[in-house]
Amino acid sequence: MNRLNNLTRGLIRENPIFVIVLGMCPTLATTSSALNGLGMGMATMFVLMGSNVVISLIARFIPDKVRIPSYIVVIATFVTIIDLLMQAYTQSLYETLGIFIPLIVVNCVVLGRAEAFANKNSAFDSLLDAIGMGLGFTLALTLLGAVRELLGAGSVFGLRLIQTDAILVFVLAPGAFIALGYLIALFNRIKR
Repeated sequence: MNRLNNLTRGLIRENPIFVIVLGMCPTLATTSSALNGLGMGMATMFVLMGSNVVISLIARFIPDKVRIPSYIVVIATFVTIIDLLMQAYTQSLYETLGIFIPLIVVNCVVLGRAEAFANKNSAFDSLLDAIGMGLGFTLALTLLGAVRELLGAGSVFGLRLIQTDAILVFVLAPGAFIALGYLIALFNRIKR
């Protein structure tokens, strides 16, 4: 049961976006469309999974004085891998997400899970935690991107759903704050 909790914790109870409210920079900046949200979420999930497993394996060998810098080096390694993979295989998404891919290194969700969970648990439990948190982060970014794209452009994943004029503010920065606020309120309402 405990392992199932590790896997599902990030989806609802401790969702990084809707409950803990971490990682707001990529959340607000990259979610102008559902595809962008999905891409950023999947990239972050890859980094979470890789770094959590490696950190759980090496944590007992790292002195306390260099713990955080060591974690950042591990995280940066996985960010470099996903950065190169996205540049090679998803060029248009890579160009759209731009600087936010390298900024995964300092994402509070990734470093927070390394410090709060991975360094104290087994590799398998850390992997389950990373999958749960990564899925929660990805679902939140994709949902926010879908809402903003639907209201701001009349489409979701590029598929036109509304034929009338959309509300332009939702594809702009203020629309991210408005949509996120309503989604957090809705999430909290459903959670109760």
